[in-house]
Amino acid sequence: MNNEIKYYTITALNRAIKNMFDEKEQLRHIYLKGEISNFKHHSRGHLYFTLKDENSRISAVMFATQAKNITFEPEDGMKVLVCGRVTVYEANGGYQIYVEEMSLDGIGNLYLEYEKLKKKLEEEGLFKKEFKKLIPRFPKRIGIITAPTGAAIRDILSTIKRRYPICETILFPALVQGVGAKESIVEQLNRAQDFDLDVIICGRGGGSIEDLWAFNEEIVARAIFASKIPIISAVGHEVDFTIADFVADLRAPTPTGAAEMAVPNLVDLNNLLNQYSIRGNEAINNTIRISNRKLDELKNHYILRNPLSLYEIKEQRLDTLFDSLNKIINTKLVEYNIRLNNIKGNYILRNPLGGYEVKKEIINNYRDTLNKNIKSMIEKNEYNYQILFNKLELLNPLNVLSKGYSLVTKDKVVISDSKKVKKGDNIAIRLAKGSIKAEVKEIE
Repeated sequence: MNNEIKYYTITALNRAIKNMFDEKEQLRHIYLKGEISNFKHHSRGHLYFTLKDENSRISAVMFATQAKNITFEPEDGMKVLVCGRVTVYEANGGYQIYVEEMSLDGIGNLYLEYEKLKKKLEEEGLFKKEFKKLIPRFPKRIGIITAPTGAAIRDILSTIKRRYPICETILFPALVQGVGAKESIVEQLNRAQDFDLDVIICGRGGGSIEDLWAFNEEIVARAIFASKIPIISAVGHEVDFTIADFVADLRAPTPTGAAEMAVPNLVDLNNLLNQYSIRGNEAINNTIRISNRKLDELKNHYILRNPLSLYEIKEQRLDTLFDSLNKIINTKLVEYNIRLNNIKGNYILRNPLGGYEVKKEIINNYRDTLNKNIKSMIEKNEYNYQILFNKLELLNPLNVLSKGYSLVTKDKVVISDSKKVKKGDNIAIRLAKGSIKAEVKEIE
């Protein structure tokens, strides 16, 4: 083996290549634009993803220190603009960009603003169904807010003229794209409120998101919501959705579609009226036929051909009722006479004092019984009282005093032990009759 050959380690080679990248001035601060893929948000806050275009891709890393400054949540498919430095990761020899700044590419920024405003207005309730006004079925006058030239106004006017030529249209020319467009649309919306309009069509033809952006502005959305006149939004093509579509009372897929929603088809109305006319005539003829049949039945009815028979039937019915009534009256009279005779023969009516004497005797018996019971109770209570009194007398400690005993107290406390007093103490002696105040001279 030739001893002059020098072999490098892989680490040394990767470090040498890394140094070559780091020394390149144009790679230290480079700007790239591309689409995010393979996005991963690490738990430590670092962002790992791939930036790609139609033909190539590069690995990218954005550390948490820089990532906390971005104003959106990155995800796969987003178009972004980044600024950073390109270097080599020694561990695998792959080169990558360390991203220091990142923002959404043009259309992406607009889309972010669109979603932010949509969420805000939706939370405020501007999209709720209960605020949607009904579009009149047969409008007399329609206001159109759009550019005075272009395909949109031509399509709307031609459609209305073809479908419902008796309707009047008023154009409120407005800028629908570029600087001043949102102010122009709002101005014409406010101006249209002073006209006697049944409905307003507001919109424009198709275009990019930048072209349609005036209809994504907040002041336009709030002007549409504040309108007292129903508004049909007709912005772009069927796939285009703007904030104005969500706030408006009705969203049309195209300007032509808006005109079709705003007015009925006169041909269809004529056909409908003809159908109503045919159905109405059939209904009237059918009613006449039924009425004639009922009239013939009435003409041929037995009562009309022999009206006296109705009277005869009623007369016979009256006789039956009259007989029934008489029978009921006579029955009641007999019943009441029997009851009257029973009352007349009653003992009380023939001898009214008899009842009084009976009640008087009962009351006297009650009185005698009550007096007897009261006397018995009094005697019993007196006997019980005497027994209790005698028992209390036996238990009365003062009765002992009558036998020569006395009761000695000091400060109202009974003295039963000589140790509880001392010489010189004042004591009270209770006798059977009266009491004595004394002073202790000696204790034994």
